[in-house]
Amino acid sequence: MTDRPLILWFRRDLRLGDHPMLSAAVATGRPVVPLFILDPETEALGAAPKWRLGLAVQAFAAALEGRGVRLILRRGPALEVLRGLVAETGAGGVFWSRLYDPASVARDTGVKGALKAEGVEARSFAGHLLHEPWEVETGQGGFYRVFTPYWKALRGMEVAAPESAPRTLRGVERWPGSDRLEDWRLGAAMNRGAGVVARYQAVGEAAARAKLQAFLAGPVADYARLRDFPAEAGTSRLSENLTCGEIGIREVWHAGLRVRDEGSAGAESFLRELGWREFSYHLMHHTPQITRSNWKPEWDGFPWRGDSPEAERWRRGMTGEPFVDAAMREMYVTGTMHNRARMIVASYLTKHLMTHWKLGLDWFADCLTDWDPAANAMGWQWVAGSGPDAAPFFRIFNPAGQAEKFDAEARYRRRFVAELSKDPGPEALAYFDAVPRSWGLRPDQSYPAPVVDLATGRATALAAYGARNA
Repeated sequence: MTDRPLILWFRRDLRLGDHPMLSAAVATGRPVVPLFILDPETEALGAAPKWRLGLAVQAFAAALEGRGVRLILRRGPALEVLRGLVAETGAGGVFWSRLYDPASVARDTGVKGALKAEGVEARSFAGHLLHEPWEVETGQGGFYRVFTPYWKALRGMEVAAPESAPRTLRGVERWPGSDRLEDWRLGAAMNRGAGVVARYQAVGEAAARAKLQAFLAGPVADYARLRDFPAEAGTSRLSENLTCGEIGIREVWHAGLRVRDEGSAGAESFLRELGWREFSYHLMHHTPQITRSNWKPEWDGFPWRGDSPEAERWRRGMTGEPFVDAAMREMYVTGTMHNRARMIVASYLTKHLMTHWKLGLDWFADCLTDWDPAANAMGWQWVAGSGPDAAPFFRIFNPAGQAEKFDAEARYRRRFVAELSKDPGPEALAYFDAVPRSWGLRPDQSYPAPVVDLATGRATALAAYGARNA
């Protein structure tokens, strides 16, 4: 037995409850040194997710202070930082929660191997998912490529109950030095947009748990129907918290099971959506190329367009298609986008504008505060036709038809597109305060004509699809 400290390397697990790694560390009785590293992989995050992660780090540091310990901040390559802190503190081990994107896997594999070779205990723990991606297998021992059978398998597996948060933590007698979070300037790339988007963030574990409880106390009952209507408060809005690990997925799952068993009609649909999140990680683990290249390699020769003036109008929310523009502007004002709207803007870019899905994927990775590497990749490829989906390419979302079906009273469109109202509301006007000044946009300008006729855009996409399959 040893009483040498443990370094707890926190990443996207910034909470105290439902935390296998933290529970394991506390169970040892050893002093702990909580650590967050701004390494090159974290530095590479887009503007909005990096800024939002900084808010999560700040809140988590305060939570740790309430348990009697400090969160040490260090900048640099992970292995270099960890080696230095081991030497400073005399730590005998490093614990962390697993991540699954290719860059994190490569980094963590190298760190674990190097530390173990140097005689330092290095252990990784589950905690980001209900089940590890390799634990859900087909009858033949392979991985699932289609969601429905995956969901049936996942649904039949027991999920461990979440652990309670530790009341106190044992720290070290002498704390090592720490960077100052403000010196990292994690929000620098957000520029003036940060002040607008900040109003819509619910940061930290307590806020995430309150959000979950409010959702399960009301909206979840009608979730199956209302989740597709962007003007309704029909979803949990937990995505920002899950991506930063401010609430544990097992806690969310068991809370959903509880209200389902109590008779909530929409809870099963909510649990199924959590299954979609799991499926995206299942695919990213088994086919990591999904994050950067066509999941279906036969799409490598498809005539996608690169960047263009039309794609730039899409980025700016100035396509002349109100549903598309409302969705893009929602992202700039709130930091997130309704899921139905995400499908519509992705379909419009990849099909009506015939633009490569990677352009959209990269833009979302820069602008979404709830950016998630697996969900973003699977979502874009699912809509584009190049990903894991049984539906054919010619499933093309018509923005006008979608608006008529899911925003019949135009509440969502008017909420975010100022040019559609004589007296636009504060959120529609906030878009002009959030976007770069270099775009030169003003609320009193005329609404643009459509970039492309919807019927023409659809016909062009179908012709390209037909030529590919000729």
